[in-house]
Amino acid sequence: MSPQSHPPRECQPCTQSVRSGIASDPTHGAVAPPLYLSSNFCFEGLEAPRSFDYTRSGNPTRAELEQAIARLEGGGGASGTGSGMAAVTLALHAFVTDRSLRGRRGKVIAQHDSYGGTHRLLTSLAEGGLFDLRFLDLSSPEGLDALDRDQADLIWVETPSNPLLRVTDIEAVAERAGDARVLVDNTFLSPALQNPLALGADLVLHSTTKSLNGHSDIVGGALVAKTREDAETADWWCNCLGLGQSPFDSYLVLRGMRTLHARWAVHERNANLLAERLVAHPAVERVYYPGLRSHPGHGLARRQQRGFGAIISLEIAGGKTGVRRLVEDLELFCLAESLGGVESLVSHPATMTHAAMDPEARRRAGITDGLVRLAVGIEAVEDLVADIERGLERVRRAA
Repeated sequence: MSPQSHPPRECQPCTQSVRSGIASDPTHGAVAPPLYLSSNFCFEGLEAPRSFDYTRSGNPTRAELEQAIARLEGGGGASGTGSGMAAVTLALHAFVTDRSLRGRRGKVIAQHDSYGGTHRLLTSLAEGGLFDLRFLDLSSPEGLDALDRDQADLIWVETPSNPLLRVTDIEAVAERAGDARVLVDNTFLSPALQNPLALGADLVLHSTTKSLNGHSDIVGGALVAKTREDAETADWWCNCLGLGQSPFDSYLVLRGMRTLHARWAVHERNANLLAERLVAHPAVERVYYPGLRSHPGHGLARRQQRGFGAIISLEIAGGKTGVRRLVEDLELFCLAESLGGVESLVSHPATMTHAAMDPEARRRAGITDGLVRLAVGIEAVEDLVADIERGLERVRRAA
């Protein structure tokens, strides 16, 4: 690799992100990194493999991405996976279920309002006997106090949470974790706005489909470990289970990361302005956004984050009927799952991202039929405000 391939760690995160993979081609000096699509690589000779032998085990393009994500998160290594849920599977198997399969039943404590797919996998594996599971509101003092009395192998944190944007004190969880590893799903903020490892977490998870890629054209995930030892454990299981990300998708995520900080500056500016406008609208019963001073996690978010993100959740007047009127009238917010892309999206968690949760679990998490989640893009904010207000006006008139 060229010396220019890996910017020194003392560079600012924005520079690290922009320079990811730049000038790393040792053969032709290409500025953009090459895409290695090969499934296998020639050995130099018998019992003499090169750095890479088979793409399931490792690939130069994926390795470049993994190194870039690990540097941005300040970790000892990262494993790129084929989806965010593959990264969830990897974390659970490498650090929990492997112990259960070897005769000692593991235990997971998880955020009670985490992403619906994570909730579904945790619940299904626990019901299958692979580990014990307890859901807690880790953003509350009661939830944190429970950690002192309830030891686990893995504590699963999502902050801000999906979709209600509860903010959990990562340092407080780490202080109470005991021997448990603390994992933080950092998908909502990305390393541009939050670095959980610096706050005491042991593992960081990303759906790279979202903010790191930023263009809604791949599906991927990543698991970052603070220590080299944990990174090697995760990487071994990633290879063993065949969870690694494809070279082409790795290439696209690496490309997307070069504009991460530039994109996020616009995402967050738009979200802050939009949230302020929505607070006073008569068709909106409640706005969930940590950037608002009225948000209960605002102070904590200011301390442990470098920004408030681009997700806003709203309680719409009229419940699901009001939601239907809103989404049918929107032109710039596509009704679709996902987030973190340059385009704005609207989703209905109860029937979309969190449909896998049973109604009682959604009720405990506070996910109502009138809740919508906005993923704010980088379009002109004036256009986004006009689009939402036009839809909300239809809701107001029908109320």
